[in-house]
Amino acid sequence: MNGESKIKINMKAPLKERKFWDVIVIGGGASGMMAAGTAAKRGKSVLLLEKNSTLGKKLLITGGGRCNVTNNKKDTRTLLSEYKGNDKFLFSAFSKFSVEDTLNFFNSRGVKTKEENEGRIFPASNKAEDIFNVLYKYLGESNVTIQSDSPVVSVTKEKEGEYFVVKVKKGETVFAKACVIATGGVARPETGSTGEGFTWLEKLGHTVIAPDLALIPIALKDKWPKKLSGLTLPDIKITTFLDDIKQEVHKGKILFTHVGLTGPTILNMSRDIGELLKYGSVKMEIDLFPHLDHGALRAQLQRLLVEQSNKKLKNVLSILIPGSVVGPLLELASIDGETFAHSVKTEDRKKLVDQMKSIFLSVKGLLSEDKAVVSSGGVELKEVNFKTMESRVVPQLYLIGDVLNVDRPSGGYSLQLCWTTGFVAGSNC
Repeated sequence: MNGESKIKINMKAPLKERKFWDVIVIGGGASGMMAAGTAAKRGKSVLLLEKNSTLGKKLLITGGGRCNVTNNKKDTRTLLSEYKGNDKFLFSAFSKFSVEDTLNFFNSRGVKTKEENEGRIFPASNKAEDIFNVLYKYLGESNVTIQSDSPVVSVTKEKEGEYFVVKVKKGETVFAKACVIATGGVARPETGSTGEGFTWLEKLGHTVIAPDLALIPIALKDKWPKKLSGLTLPDIKITTFLDDIKQEVHKGKILFTHVGLTGPTILNMSRDIGELLKYGSVKMEIDLFPHLDHGALRAQLQRLLVEQSNKKLKNVLSILIPGSVVGPLLELASIDGETFAHSVKTEDRKKLVDQMKSIFLSVKGLLSEDKAVVSSGGVELKEVNFKTMESRVVPQLYLIGDVLNVDRPSGGYSLQLCWTTGFVAGSNC
């Protein structure tokens, strides 16, 4: 099978043929597929229920369709320091299935990987489909029964506590000794992550921290950045201001869109910016040359103007900064780009340097939840045994992936959480 045909899978296993299972996994995303395959490989009878017509809908769009598989921090403690204070909970699970284990899992199954900025690991092919295909084959090899188009209505525990009762919208009811909840959070609802798992978990006695969207692109009030749509600036400094009072400084990569900004640095800032917006107006200051002070940048510009003295200023600037930025920069500085380099005034050189070191953008707000990459919030971590991923509230209930209240940055950390928790749950349920 080639191209898109690989993900058009017929998964209509008749549930009437079997009602009782060792394990039922609800949710066919990254963590659910890993858990189901791992449990079935141990010889367990496993039913994987998915509300969509295909598995892995969110997985196939992650990383812009390239799939940021993990982050190449192979020291577990270093990796877990990125999970914002949750390392004490996560260490047991990550010691059982680490970054290295993830890479071995996919590499040994024919997926070559590559490392990009800040340790991000992607398939060498740049295709999320390759990751999906490995997981789907893993399910097949392990004899997992897959039932798609099967939204779950409720999950309850039989009175004596011996088995779970799972009702499917079609009117079917199935039973299991163990149940794995892998329904995700509330980000990207078009992929099926609509938060119904939290409702079941609360009814089963769990504490659920209200989901709060995180890793969301930012919309701008300014109109001129639309001219830069599609432009990536790989190494800049961004300073946030609340009502003109300086807040935080970030460095990294940003991407301009038709409505604002996205990219790893922006996504990781988004939650804090959302909080600031509750208290006043928010601005972002962009420094195009964080590694140079004003004096050094002025000297570099002066050298270029001398070397290219017979060229127009707009053409000289395109040597220093991306061409699409030149026009807006000259407009912001109120300088004529048609001026020849040898005629640029001292005061205009200073204005250009000041502008390159300080471009202000006014934040309109965060984009809607359908643009969010992940959501924070979920089950209180104290209620989960991370050695097994089993609930401390309901025996034989396992909680994995985005249903857990784990805050993490962009860069492969979310999928690594899915691989780890899915594998550990599948190994123990």
